[in-house]
Amino acid sequence: MVICLFFILRMTFEETGLRPEIVSAVTDLGFENPTPVQEKSIPFLLNSDQDLIAFAQTGTGKTAAFGLPILNEVDTAFNVTQAFVLCPTRELCLQISKDFESFAKNRKGLKIASVYGGENIERQIKALRKGAHVVVGTPGRVKDLINRGVMHIDEIEWLVLDEADEMLSMGFKEDLDMILSGTPQEKRSLLFSATMPKELVRIANTYMHNPYEINLGTKNKSSENVEHHYYCVRNKDRYNALKRVLDVSEDAYAIVFCRTRYETKDVADLLIQDGYMADAIHGDLSQAQREQVLKRFRNKAIQFLVATDVAARGLDIDSLTHVINFNLPDQTETYIHRSGRTGRANKFGISIAIITDREVRRIKEIEKIIGKPMILKEVPDAKMIGHKKLEYFIDKVCNATVDEKSLAEYLPSVSEKLEQFSKEELVEKIVSLELANILDYYKGSKDINVSANDRGGRGERRNGRSTNENFSRLFINLGKEQGLNAQRLMGLVNENLHGKSVEIGRIDIMKSFSFFEIDKNFDKQLIDQMDGEYFEGKRIGLEVSKEKRSGGGGGRRRNGGGGRDRRGGGDRRGGGRRR
Repeated sequence: MVICLFFILRMTFEETGLRPEIVSAVTDLGFENPTPVQEKSIPFLLNSDQDLIAFAQTGTGKTAAFGLPILNEVDTAFNVTQAFVLCPTRELCLQISKDFESFAKNRKGLKIASVYGGENIERQIKALRKGAHVVVGTPGRVKDLINRGVMHIDEIEWLVLDEADEMLSMGFKEDLDMILSGTPQEKRSLLFSATMPKELVRIANTYMHNPYEINLGTKNKSSENVEHHYYCVRNKDRYNALKRVLDVSEDAYAIVFCRTRYETKDVADLLIQDGYMADAIHGDLSQAQREQVLKRFRNKAIQFLVATDVAARGLDIDSLTHVINFNLPDQTETYIHRSGRTGRANKFGISIAIITDREVRRIKEIEKIIGKPMILKEVPDAKMIGHKKLEYFIDKVCNATVDEKSLAEYLPSVSEKLEQFSKEELVEKIVSLELANILDYYKGSKDINVSANDRGGRGERRNGRSTNENFSRLFINLGKEQGLNAQRLMGLVNENLHGKSVEIGRIDIMKSFSFFEIDKNFDKQLIDQMDGEYFEGKRIGLEVSKEKRSGGGGGRRRNGGGGRDRRGGGDRRGGGRRR
């Protein structure tokens, strides 16, 4: 019998062609072999002058994939900026800079500067004026420094767009165009991204020259280590569904994504009140508060971090077991980014979405992009939760460490009290006591699942009205001319309803006006809040749509009259948060 052994020979960092001083720094960090994206990128960048587009999820080692070749090639004899890395957030900017400093520690004289918002700009200006061979920055601060005449990128040799799709989803399109148009034609352009939305294709076509593509899997595709689940409930039951899902996932270590900072606060507050180890990060926190929350989450003093997409940018944790979408994001690419935060480092992860029956079509859209099915799950009932809780409790008992020395003082009296019971009776009493707490908590709870059959999600429309009786169709005198799009409209609604979880149906953005559907329980409140306010210098007109309007006219049509101000000069916004 002949036994054949096959070995997969992996490339070493020495074999990539990097300088010995770069290799030694990487080895000191404990890395022996390049990751797949590094193995494909590093030799290519060292041996070619071609631009590069690489599709890779966060956590795959892409910072070293572009950073090591750049740090290898920078000429320290010239005290000018030779490489510029643009990334979406302060956190990612700091992480890249920190990694670069570790990679370049043995290259004497190589200087790295980081520029980002939220910090004293004068310190960053001072660092740039001293000279930096490599600059890592965020779009807003970079644009500011360019306009001040402090940052010069017209002679760079390397340009990197890291997490380029994230920068677009955060609204940096105009900033990117302004910055990229000021870079020289003769440079190496490297674009690293997890997804490839249409706008990113435009940027690549405009600012890159015959780029070579590296695909780790398929662009826009989800990680193979992530399983996708969804639960279908009524909008008012989202929080109850979240609690029940968490109750059967006792060992979960998760980020819960919400749509707005108001919703983030409310969900986190409710979880804390209900006894979960939770906290939130959102735009109202100071940087010190944010860093404190993230430190507790990384140390697992917090089990569930509730966050908006913007607040979670740059947060890089490899051990997340779950990502939970309390609301689906507006962009499918954002869902991919969220789900990509779990299932890293060859670990298994679960991405969960809590939806209503009107969002079933969104599930089908996501499935097409991620290349795998999303599994419909039943929201756990009291019986299922009881079983799971008991399993966790018994596992804890079985795995408990017995400290015989400490117990010696207490065991005699305890044993005396318990000796009247048999082993079976003791097990029954312990289990009954634990189960009673669980069943009492969920006593009277109802089945909150709803059918996920695709009912079209929008409702049929006749004469401009929705036939779905649960929704009102509203007219607003804003359109594309005012810079309105679906995302900005959603933001307006959320802001004026103070982050309440409100369903929005079909959105039709026209040239100078728009229509959208909203849960009819909130239409009057929204009109009272928004009507008469201002958006991009134009006074908002908002009303329930009574009839179909033909396109082309920019005027607002009311039943019976001219412009009126429902607000009467006073601010009728509620100060408290609804729970």
